[in-house]
Amino acid sequence: MKTATVIGTGAIGTSVALALTRRGVTVYLNDIDQAAAKTAEAMGAGSLAAPDQQVDLAVLAVPPAHVGRVLARAQRDRLAQAYADVASVKKVPHDDIRAMRADPASYIGSHPLAGTERSGPLAARADLFEGRPWVLTPSAATGQEVLNSALELVALCDGMPVLMDAGVHDHAVALISHAPHLVSSLLAARLAHAGEESIRLSGQGVADVTRIAAGDARLWGDILASNASAVADVLDAFAISVGRTIDALRAVSDADADPAKRQRAREDIEELLREGNRGCGRISRKPGTHRTELTTVSVAISDKPGALAELFTSIGEIGVNVEDVRIEHSQDQSRGMVELVVQKARAGELSRRLDAGGAWAASG
Repeated sequence: MKTATVIGTGAIGTSVALALTRRGVTVYLNDIDQAAAKTAEAMGAGSLAAPDQQVDLAVLAVPPAHVGRVLARAQRDRLAQAYADVASVKKVPHDDIRAMRADPASYIGSHPLAGTERSGPLAARADLFEGRPWVLTPSAATGQEVLNSALELVALCDGMPVLMDAGVHDHAVALISHAPHLVSSLLAARLAHAGEESIRLSGQGVADVTRIAAGDARLWGDILASNASAVADVLDAFAISVGRTIDALRAVSDADADPAKRQRAREDIEELLREGNRGCGRISRKPGTHRTELTTVSVAISDKPGALAELFTSIGEIGVNVEDVRIEHSQDQSRGMVELVVQKARAGELSRRLDAGGAWAASG
């Protein structure tokens, strides 16, 4: 691939453009939001100039409901030899392409499973897709050269290609992305009207659960509308579990209830928590790395300037790879707690060597 056009310079589109530019591909940018496009250009993601000939690939980084229309227009303009979208829903674009009478042979659906709760080009990163699954949903009409172009796109962005049926994909992301976003938003909405005394006590736990609720409401509204049936199916099952949990909690708290009934309710709650443990154990933090292989090392850190940089310099010298990091400040803001998610096999060594350095108080 030598040339590409990215239509849509939000976080995902600009990240694709940055990744391709980094690999030497000449990238052209196109967006009805000129401010976003100019920002992406200033970041080095590509050029706002119009290509002087047909590009190898056009990446449609637009909401699901707009893919069919944008594709039809781009094909009429003979913009590219091949076209791929990066929307998080796949069946709606496939159906819209037929309705718009666009050419399905030069198009392939795709969805990189990477992102951020932030929106816009300033949230983009060239390494956003490294090691992340990137689903491709070719239709029966998709040409082999188009599939090859999409595979090359994924490789240039350092993603991991996964071929999948469009409908299967939409049910999968309803479970692992779209429904969780709604659940996060439902919990965060309870905080919008909470008393200040509750907000003052909130810590990293509630911040982790509600983090994705900060996503762009208009964009997520479009995503959820495009995958509404599959998301509703997931939430139906979730609502049944919530109802049973509420009943169990009421029984546990009922002082007048039969002791045996209260005990059964307590066991039901504990079984739910264990099932949650099992679900967490199935999720990989990185390809080939399961949560059960990771553990957390907590490190107390002062709030002085440069303290965090010093900590990570020390970790780098020790040679331990940090899979994830969370930072929580104390209420007086004078110190904080850094939680380092690392391989279990290296956790003990990391704690000992940080303690031996004298600057940190680490605990596993």
